[in-house]
Amino acid sequence: MSLEKISEIYITRMSKEDIEDVAIVEAEAYGKHHWTKSSFYDEMSNNLAKYYVAKTSSGKLTGYAGTWHIIDEGHVTTIAVKNEYQRNHIGEALISQIIDDCYKDGVKYLTLEVRVSNNPAIKLYEKYGFQSLGTRKGYYQDNNEDALIMWTENIFYDKFKQKYKENTARLKTLINIK
Repeated sequence: MSLEKISEIYITRMSKEDIEDVAIVEAEAYGKHHWTKSSFYDEMSNNLAKYYVAKTSSGKLTGYAGTWHIIDEGHVTTIAVKNEYQRNHIGEALISQIIDDCYKDGVKYLTLEVRVSNNPAIKLYEKYGFQSLGTRKGYYQDNNEDALIMWTENIFYDKFKQKYKENTARLKTLINIK
């Protein structure tokens, strides 16, 4: 499958109307052991959850991401970009949106799990200040693969804020985010 190049995306809060398309991307990204439509509908009424979708200017859903804000921690619950739109900085734009939300809500730390074999995602998370602090053995049900547990330092520390500022400035030169 060839990758479609885009230069502009729109990031908005996920709505119930987006879930059909989100479920398609979820199944494509994660196979048979993925979140169900029902799981996403439940998240729409979860007061701790914030979910976003990325769309083209024509309204085609290209990716999504979600996080839970629990006291001063943000847990990235899921993130995926449709195969044909990968390498367009959409995942990076979604991570940036999540971090922006954490700043607004006073969330100090972010965490996530990622497959140990998913090097592109690991590199993206490291670019945004995530560090591997452990492994969850057999975390993924489809193949019993381990997950890296990644955390950020306090995002309000000057070092993190400076790195984030540099990353978002560079990101804005690569794709127009609305």
